[in-house]
This record gives sequence, structure tokens and C-alpha cells, in this order.
Amino acid sequence: MPRPRKHVFVCNQSRPPGHPRGSCSKNGGTELLQAFWQELQKRNLYEVIAITYSGCIGPCDQGPNVLVYPEGTLYSKVSPGDIGEIFDSHLLGDQPVERLLAPKDIWN
Repeated sequence: MPRPRKHVFVCNQSRPPGHPRGSCSKNGGTELLQAFWQELQKRNLYEVIAITYSGCIGPCDQGPNVLVYPEGTLYSKVSPGDIGEIFDSHLLGDQPVERLLAPKDIWN
């Protein structure tokens, strides 16, 4: 298997209701992960992009969060409707989706 150009980590951290750090899973992380895998399959990009389930990336109260390497770009409050733009703009076009970037005070 060739090394992927991009590696996407989708936070799926689960915490009890009311936890002060929030929970990406409770904010839709599970559905988001499934949607990323479906988009990867639809585009048949298995040898270019890797999608991985992740535990806490950090700011789960801003989640669901998505972390893209090798750049280390963190997206927050990502929804399944954002996935096509992330694929087209960032994963294939190397241009991060500015409107989804985590706030600089959280991820600098």
C-alpha cells in the first residue's frame, strides 16, 4: 500500500453528558466519520487519503473536530455537509477550508 498524501483523523471522543470538555461523538462525530468513509469510497481515493477514527484531539467542546496531516490543520464544528468541500479544497487541492478552521486561541 502506498503512503497516503493526506491523513484525516475524525474525533469520536465520547464523554458523559455535561462533561466540561464536551464530546465530539455526542456532537455528531460518529455520523461524520461514517460520511468521510463513504466519500472516500465514492471517490475511490484509498491510495491517496487515509481516514482514521480518533479519540480526543483537544477541543471537543468545539467538535466534531477533524485533524488533517501532514499539515496539522484542525477543523472544528464540521458537519457531513462540509465533507465534499474538505475533499475538493484541502485533501485534493491543498487549500484549507478557512471557514472551518479551529479558532486560533484553541489551535495555533
